Amino acid sequence: MSPLLVVLIAVCESVGVGLIGLVVLRLLRHYPVGYSLVAVIVITVCAINTSTVTVMLVARSAQLPAGVDLVVNLVAGAVAIVVGLLLGRAVMRGSRQLAEATRSFGLQRRFQQPEDLPSAEFADLAWELQRTSDKLAESRRREQALDASRRRLVAWISHDLRSPLARLRAVVESIEDGVVDDLADYCRKIRSDTQVLSEMVDDLFELSRIQSGTLHLSPREVVLDDLVSDEVAALDVLAASRGIELRARTIQPVVAAVDDRAATRVFNNLLANAIRYAPENSTVTVDVRATGGWAVVSVSDECGGIPVADLGSVFDLGWRGDQPSTRSTRGGGLGLSIVQGLVQAHGGQVSVRNIPGGCCFEARFPLRAAGAAGR
Repeated sequence: MSPLLVVLIAVCESVGVGLIGLVVLRLLRHYPVGYSLVAVIVITVCAINTSTVTVMLVARSAQLPAGVDLVVNLVAGAVAIVVGLLLGRAVMRGSRQLAEATRSFGLQRRFQQPEDLPSAEFADLAWELQRTSDKLAESRRREQALDASRRRLVAWISHDLRSPLARLRAVVESIEDGVVDDLADYCRKIRSDTQVLSEMVDDLFELSRIQSGTLHLSPREVVLDDLVSDEVAALDVLAASRGIELRARTIQPVVAAVDDRAATRVFNNLLANAIRYAPENSTVTVDVRATGGWAVVSVSDECGGIPVADLGSVFDLGWRGDQPSTRSTRGGGLGLSIVQGLVQAHGGQVSVRNIPGGCCFEARFPLRAAGAAGR
């Protein structure tokens, strides 16, 4: 057999096996790269054996000269090297694509996932980078929203602090100038403004503990309807002064695992908020019930409802709506943010929805643990 024929047979057989191998590598690009490495080894073995068997059949001999074996092995090895280089080129291309995508992610803060990556490892890495990019984008969005809320809070707190401080200053100057006719009345004004400032400082301190994670609760099993009834009684005078009727609609005996001080603050804020925004001669309704493993306290009013676009912002820091009348309300818009923080600290949920003629706030607390009734 001529050497040229041996080389031609080895080249044809090896190239044919190599082309099949390239198709196999293409199909394996969605699998781990180890599969592709195994495929390269199998391609090399198949190219050598196929070329050897073909030469033996053509030569009609079970034994081939050493020179023929060497030629067959060299040609098959060359094909295997080419296939390996193509695999390595694909891996390097995928690596460069990921590097460029990661670099653009660092510059543009957005990850563009490459297409047609050479192996499952690269696809998994790209997917994790995409998830990280989405999480960072969401984190930036929340940070921007929180920063906007803080700026709004600072502006409103500054406005609310300025008014009582200006009144206090005017009262003190009047006393110093000796132009006070009724000292007791001026003392009542000082006490009122001092109370306003004290409440604002307490709200800021409470909110700072909630946001910093230093709020420590001492939950115990509490008869929740009793706490709500106490707050309704405490705020009844305030409601009556505005012609608002506080009415209990559904009050079930519910025991929940809560910190009674924090829960009282939640109910007080929700009821006071409803009284503040409800129109005169309207009704504020309170419900307490147990449903689906939760103790649910609902406060409904007849404020006319909240714009749908603002429903998602009600519990944001410093939110008080867009109406000019609400922006003058004292308190800095911290009450509902404190409510949300305290309820979530209990592992509960707080929400708001519009109802016919008004809106309804719901605070959900986990019920007492099973078997606790016997203690």
